Amino acid sequence: MPTNKPSVFIDGEAGTTGLGIRARLDALETVAVKSLPSAQRKDPAARRDMMAEVDLVILCLPDEAAREAAALAEELGSDAPKLLDGSTAHRVDAHWTYGFPEMAEGQAERIAAAPKVSNPGCYPTGAIGLIRPLVTAGLMPSDYPVTINAVSGYSGGGRQMIEAHDREGGPAFELYALGLEHKHVPETQLYAGLIRRPLFVPSVGHFRQGMLVSVPLHLDTLPGKPTGGDLHAVLAEAYRGFDYVRVVAPASGGKLEPEALNDTNKLELSVYANETRRQAVLVARLDNLGKGASGAAVQNLQLMLRLNGAG
Repeated sequence: MPTNKPSVFIDGEAGTTGLGIRARLDALETVAVKSLPSAQRKDPAARRDMMAEVDLVILCLPDEAAREAAALAEELGSDAPKLLDGSTAHRVDAHWTYGFPEMAEGQAERIAAAPKVSNPGCYPTGAIGLIRPLVTAGLMPSDYPVTINAVSGYSGGGRQMIEAHDREGGPAFELYALGLEHKHVPETQLYAGLIRRPLFVPSVGHFRQGMLVSVPLHLDTLPGKPTGGDLHAVLAEAYRGFDYVRVVAPASGGKLEPEALNDTNKLELSVYANETRRQAVLVARLDNLGKGASGAAVQNLQLMLRLNGAG
């Protein structure tokens, strides 16, 4: 039977993010997902022909392969589909729109109108969500020496890490990227509105998915010496009315676990403050495979194809 559904091709469908996107799209039943036979998935001509047939292509590829795929699409000229890139390749490229709809006023509309959108990284989604409103409101200077600590489930580490944890158990916890050159830092700095490069310390735990991103603050070093309540109020106002981003009260007991939002597209932000010590910790919780990857991609796809339910 004929269908009026928009069509989508996931270039890199067999990877973790691609599989997650495919599962979410199959559940929604709002788009027609087209695939290539496995033998043709690395054939440039076959991929270009598929791109010419669809309305939107999602790139779930390593950075260099994503750049090559974008170039393939551009060869189609006026027949080129819209592109949504899940890699790091185009996140700070001025010719691509950053796919964090709740990041700023009008961002969802910019995504909807854009021919090329870069899907955010998982860690930056939490960090930008916490920091940008404070910079915009003047509660945090753009040159503030920001430290970002984060822990992710091992599914964010790629196929080799996933297989190692699933097969061997893996370490209970480990810090990584201690050379301080993590690929998510440029987009975090740019879209958080920082002119000083943040110090980012990521880690991975022996749980499959889920994420916590935290930013510690000395309140008396901030302009106006705000309270924790002031920070909460600014965040709450910034995300008022959004479906997927919520600012919540601190969890009781001073503890927070990373898996509560698994299999959702939700992002929760909270402020933990000790007014006596004049210290605070901003915390973001999300699913690194949800709002940090596949969930965000489907949200952006819905905006780009002007489908209901984008949030």
